[in-house]
Amino acid sequence: MAPELAVQLALLILTLAMFFAVLKLPKQALTTKLRSRNRSTVQSTRHLAQASSLLDRARTSPHRAQSQAQAKNALAEAEKALSLSPRDPAAHILKALALDLMDRRSSALRSLDLALSPPCVKSLSGRERGDALLKRAELKLAVNRRRRIDSAVQDLVESVRLSDGDGESKALCLLGQCYELKGMKEPAREAYEKALRVEPGSVVARQGLDRLGV
Repeated sequence: MAPELAVQLALLILTLAMFFAVLKLPKQALTTKLRSRNRSTVQSTRHLAQASSLLDRARTSPHRAQSQAQAKNALAEAEKALSLSPRDPAAHILKALALDLMDRRSSALRSLDLALSPPCVKSLSGRERGDALLKRAELKLAVNRRRRIDSAVQDLVESVRLSDGDGESKALCLLGQCYELKGMKEPAREAYEKALRVEPGSVVARQGLDRLGV
């Protein structure tokens, strides 16, 4: 084989090798990225499950010190999940619930604001969004009832639209209480009556109607 032909053949082989290597690299990078994402998702789900379990224990614990400790641990698990999946609304909501149990309501409210803001909110179902709106309204009233009552009413109206069953009844009762605070007796009465139609045994709705003299 002539030296010139051998050189040309070697260059052709090298060029082809480089071409196939370039084609293969993005696929390898994508596979690595997907594997990493899947591992992060699995780990995040574990942290969320642990946070949820700890919150249940915190709510049912008869001892405040133990309840606070469980809530603190739940917060840590929710934050670990957020470090892996910052846009997961479930992690923000669990963080908010833990903070609320720890009486850190302003921080809890900020976490719910994140959960209900784009892009996180897109991952929530209608019912999940309704529940989150109800909780946010409760926190708004707890943090500053006078300044936030109109904003809470907006959340509750939307929560009623998205919710059903127990969640809808609770939202309607809180909405009735907000209308009472605003001196709007007729809308308050309508909210309580709707709550009773959804949940005939609602004590809160019945008490609200009693206060209004209905």
